[in-house]
Amino acid sequence: MTELLVVDDEVENRVLLQGILQDGGYKVALAEDGDEALALLEENPNRFTSVLLDRMMPRMNGMDVLKRMKNHPQLKEIPVILQTAMARPEEISEGLGAGAYYYITKPYPDDEVFLAVVTAAVKDRLRFHTLQYELDKVLDTMALTYSWELHFRTLDEAQAVSAMLAKVCPNPTETVFGLAELLVNAVEHGNAGITYDEKGPLNQAGTFDQEVERRLTLPENAAKNVKVFFSRSPEAVQIIIKDDGAGFNWEEYLVFQPERALDNHGRGIAMAKLMQSSQIEYQGNGNEVRVTLSSRVKD
Repeated sequence: MTELLVVDDEVENRVLLQGILQDGGYKVALAEDGDEALALLEENPNRFTSVLLDRMMPRMNGMDVLKRMKNHPQLKEIPVILQTAMARPEEISEGLGAGAYYYITKPYPDDEVFLAVVTAAVKDRLRFHTLQYELDKVLDTMALTYSWELHFRTLDEAQAVSAMLAKVCPNPTETVFGLAELLVNAVEHGNAGITYDEKGPLNQAGTFDQEVERRLTLPENAAKNVKVFFSRSPEAVQIIIKDDGAGFNWEEYLVFQPERALDNHGRGIAMAKLMQSSQIEYQGNGNEVRVTLSSRVKD
C-alpha cells in the first residue's frame, strides 16, 4: 500500500487529513513538525511516495523542510504538497518555485478535489520509479551513439523513449523525468489533442490514459507520430521533439502559475525546465521543442 507522510503542527489537521487519505486507500504516517518529518524521511528515503507538508510550523517550517529535501540526493524526487493558509499569489509562487509539486490552501477543498491532487502527486512519483527502472534496463552501448531519429505514438512508448534518451545524456537520473514530461506532452496534448481544461476532469475520474488511447485510434489521428531527433557533440546534447498536432499556447506553461496551484496537472513543462544545465525552446506554434543539455556531467 502506498504510504504518505502528513506533517502539521495542529493535531486536528493531522487527524482530518489522515481520515481523508485513509478513506482514499492510502497508508498514512504523521509528524507534528519539520524536525520529526526529516528524521522519518532520512531514516528511510524510499518509504514515502508523497509528503503533505504544512508551511507554517514551529522549530523548522515547511519551506525549510522543502529546501532540505530538495538538497538531498534521494528525497528531492519525492513530490511535496504544501498545505497552508498562506494563499497570496506571491506566496503560492514562492512555494511552487521552491519545488513543491502542488499547493493546497486552507480551508481545504472538498475531499474529492483534495484526493485528486494527492493521486496526481502519487502517480508522478510512481512514474518516476518506472522511468528509473526503464533507465537501468537500457543497454550501456546506447552511450556510444552520436545521432539518430526515431518515431513513436503511445504514452508507454514515450516512457521507454525518455529512458533511452536520458541514458545518452549527462546526469541521466536527473534528466529522465523532464524528458518524459516533454515526450508525454507531445502525445497527449499534441497528437491526441487533449486540452488543459479536459485533462483535469479525466485525471479526477481516473480515465485519462484510456481517453488518450481512444483518441489516438481516431481516423484523424491514426497516422500521427512523435518524431525525436538526437545529436551529440563534445559540448552539448540536442534533442528535438516534434508532434503532428496543432500546437498550443506554450508561453503560459513555462513557469508555475499561482492560479493553477490546485489543478491536478499542468506542471510538466515548468518541471522540465528545471533539468540541470538545460535550455528548452519551443518553436512556432508549439508542436516542436528543442532541448539542449550541456555535456558537462555534474560531479
